[in-house]
Amino acid sequence: MAAVTVSSWLNLRRIRIHALLLAVCLWSVYAIDMSTSGLRDRAGLIKGTDFLQFYVIGKLGISGKADSLYNVAALSDQIHEFVPAAQGIVYAPLYGPQIMLLFSPLARLSYFPALFLWSLLNFAIYFGCVYLLWKRCRELSNYRWPVLICSVAFPGFFHLIAWGQTSGIALLCFTGAFLALVSGKRFVAGILIGCLIFKPQLGLASAAVFLLARQWKIVFGASLSAAAQAGLGWLVYGTQIMRNYLHAVLHASEILPLLDPRPYQMHSLWHFWSLLIPFHMAALLLYVASAAMVIAWTIHCWKRALPLPVRFAALLIATVLASPHLAVYDLVILAPAFLWLADWYLTNSADIDLQGLPLLVYLCYPLFLIGPLARYTHLQFSVPVLVALLWTINAATLNTTWRIQPNLTSSS
Repeated sequence: MAAVTVSSWLNLRRIRIHALLLAVCLWSVYAIDMSTSGLRDRAGLIKGTDFLQFYVIGKLGISGKADSLYNVAALSDQIHEFVPAAQGIVYAPLYGPQIMLLFSPLARLSYFPALFLWSLLNFAIYFGCVYLLWKRCRELSNYRWPVLICSVAFPGFFHLIAWGQTSGIALLCFTGAFLALVSGKRFVAGILIGCLIFKPQLGLASAAVFLLARQWKIVFGASLSAAAQAGLGWLVYGTQIMRNYLHAVLHASEILPLLDPRPYQMHSLWHFWSLLIPFHMAALLLYVASAAMVIAWTIHCWKRALPLPVRFAALLIATVLASPHLAVYDLVILAPAFLWLADWYLTNSADIDLQGLPLLVYLCYPLFLIGPLARYTHLQFSVPVLVALLWTINAATLNTTWRIQPNLTSSS
């Protein structure tokens, strides 16, 4: 017990109780919200929220209407045609055409069974990734129930299910890439990182870090994978669809209100500065400078003698901070980072100064949930805490003596 005590206040018992209370509150609210009989929840939103978009995209693929994907008005009409109760809902069409292939099987079902299966798949991906990584933790593997409770209470997971988003696939890609690196398979790790092309904003930090750290096998695998995924969309749906997709991406600023309808639910450096500073150019310059700093810290971590899980945790935190579009459901990719950092603390806290690490991870849980307060404060408090977490990792690179589990020390 003493090994996990940060102070007389933040200890294992209190963490477990707080996580249990948070889990009960979150999932009780979700159950009540979803208990209505129709397509709308108690807040008047479509159940599954963003899953509606993916469901209709899949419908476009199997109904021969793929040309409607990158036309906002046409896509809105198709949403009403395929799901009449969703009239008036508009989405920004910026996903690659390969998404139509991914969701075509689910689109053959009616909406509610498709949503249930998608939620079940996200559930399995999340807990499967957590379990695989938890079993590899040297010290944390002794804390089965606290890990399970904290995993259920993790706000990123809650929002993944509530929004019906695709961030679970990104979590799977990152988890697979890490396990490949553990086995010394850098090319395979690159292939899995390249699969993030369906959410390219989540691959920007990895691209910068691996390029500047000269991890050429990873870079080559990622480039090949991304090209293959884009090529598949072109092969199935044709050149015109790809042109429409590129046009939509290049003119994304024209539909910015559709991309960020709730900026207070975003947790990246870009939204931190844009909420805080009303001048676009000043916010942009500060974002670029701070994102470059975050990338530099991560490269520094990657080149030093830190254990692989800690370096990968830094990469995931940098992914969140540097992304130009990072919604609350994308925070699910931080679940592995928090596992690794907790295990790092338990393994090394007797040797190095990591006393602030548990408190920073602890603070992330409530701060991820109170993002809507930024509407009034114009401060997204989670972002400085994530920066502090990354700085704590970076500062620890000055100490190169670690108690490291042998099967987690593979060089990347």
